[in-house]
Amino acid sequence: MSIKQGRVGERIQTILSELLRREVSDPRLYNVTITEVNLDPELMFADVYVNALGDESREEQVMKGLKSATGYLRREVGKRVQLRNTPELHFHWDETLQRGESMNQLLAKLNIPPAPIEENADDDADFADEESDEFDDLD
Repeated sequence: MSIKQGRVGERIQTILSELLRREVSDPRLYNVTITEVNLDPELMFADVYVNALGDESREEQVMKGLKSATGYLRREVGKRVQLRNTPELHFHWDETLQRGESMNQLLAKLNIPPAPIEENADDDADFADEESDEFDDLD
């Protein structure tokens, strides 16, 4: 991804987040978070990843709400971003949070016994004495 793609993507993410938070009144889009925006090299298409944090069951209604608001959102992005052409917005449900949570649950289920504690503390003390003897010889 080029620097320009990254900057424009961040700007579009900020604009869309503001629009969803302040200006869009559709109740289906309440508490929707824009997690990432990826642009193609020509800046003609934007893949917008969204999530309703903590409520994965709303995926279908959120996607329907975004589909109906796409024209408005694109027009508003076009007004606020100085580009020759306003990118076409393609919304996708971001599943990375859900995948991360399922990975955490799998890791929590693992039964890993604690590592055995070595009882050879005397050996470690002997090793430390040998090291100090070596450094004494260097003087």
